[in-house]
Amino acid sequence: MEQQKPHVAILPSPGMGHLIPLAEFAKRLFLCHGFHVTFIVPTLGPLSASQKAFLDALPAGITHLLLPPVSLDDLPANAKIETQISLTVARSLPSLYKVFKSLVDSSEVAALVVDLFATDAFDVAVEFKVSPYVFFPSTAMCLSLCFHLPKLDQAVTCEYRDLPEPVRIPGCIPVHGRDLFDPVHDRKNDAYKWILHHSTRFRLAEGIIVNSFEDLEPGSLRVLQDQGTGNPPIYPVGPLVQMAGGGGVDGSGCLRWLDDQPNGSVLFISFGSGGTLSYDQLIELAFGLEMSEQRFMWVVRSPNDEVANANYFTVHSTKDPFAFLPKGFLERTKGLGLVVPSWAPQAQILRHRSAGGFLSHCGWNSVLESIINGVPLIAWPLYAEQKMNAVMLTEDIKVALRPKAGENELVGRAEIARVVKSLIEGEQGKELRSRMRDLKDASGKVLADGGPSARSLAELAEMWKKKKKAARS
Repeated sequence: MEQQKPHVAILPSPGMGHLIPLAEFAKRLFLCHGFHVTFIVPTLGPLSASQKAFLDALPAGITHLLLPPVSLDDLPANAKIETQISLTVARSLPSLYKVFKSLVDSSEVAALVVDLFATDAFDVAVEFKVSPYVFFPSTAMCLSLCFHLPKLDQAVTCEYRDLPEPVRIPGCIPVHGRDLFDPVHDRKNDAYKWILHHSTRFRLAEGIIVNSFEDLEPGSLRVLQDQGTGNPPIYPVGPLVQMAGGGGVDGSGCLRWLDDQPNGSVLFISFGSGGTLSYDQLIELAFGLEMSEQRFMWVVRSPNDEVANANYFTVHSTKDPFAFLPKGFLERTKGLGLVVPSWAPQAQILRHRSAGGFLSHCGWNSVLESIINGVPLIAWPLYAEQKMNAVMLTEDIKVALRPKAGENELVGRAEIARVVKSLIEGEQGKELRSRMRDLKDASGKVLADGGPSARSLAELAEMWKKKKKAARS
């Protein structure tokens, strides 16, 4: 009986940040439109405990298959994340072909939806006459840059960060080359070549599903959807965020602690599942929070002085993060702040009445969680496309403050204290909060029945159901 349902296959790339919005997309296909969904997951080895728990917890109509692990042992130690992910997918194509063949033989698969780093899988879809789609888990602004990148690559000879003028991305606020997403910063690096490769292949998709919505990014979506661009159809279906706690029990007592705090008084600090700070920056942040005299809840990870995304494939710190805090910090801030090691139930914390602000790395999942809960931001980007997100949030949408870095790119304690006070109790914070409330209202409407994002998803679902019928007849 299950096989009679319309069927969609999804190929995520490794990393929880991309898996979460894809899973929310799959849930909507299953719960709202009666689809059966199969995740086909490329691997480098056994899944992490958090990935396994996450996939196992999906509804019964959403299944997953793990592809055999591939090896990246031949890559240099400094190979960038984008190269690692792209090669993981590329080297999994022979096993994807076999798995996909068995899926197509046993049911009518209407579409293969791939993550933005998995466009090489289009070839497998086309081989079996299945429609290829891209799920873009980030901003429409970022997608607009991807479409613009081949042209930019031809027009510019230097590194983008050395351009004297900001880059004009169609439909978006201009962005300095230094703030473009990480993999384009070194054009000789394989990561840049991979981004260029995927960006060029986006036009081969029959459609691109983007985790954003019109009220949030009207300019970039309007340009992307302009039929004169030659882009595939664009389907904004956001904001798709994880509504549950996401991977653990609140053993730290975060929510109980929040219950005892005044409304809108607590700054939540978290750098996402992959973000880490240097030791010196961790110390400055601790002293800055203490100096601000504001209530805070800080998810702290052990520092890493080499790369900002050291924990991309894992969620938990490997060492005791409390050991790196300034001496006496926990005692001095007791009552005012709560420091939590490695993980906290972010979705519930941002939903809590006490949440007054969010100091965030500006990963898109976290930004969207902030928006649907109306919580203003302090933008502290670390890697990937987070600097672009920070530019949009501070200069375009104006729902975030961004502390200024001083020497050695370090944000000093006095600057941190100033920005935290401004957000929680200053006039600027009030303005940001008001704009964020408007976006919160808009985000609720777009996903409601008849809202633009709900309509966009319904249009896709209807098209895929027709393809299934046509394949049967």
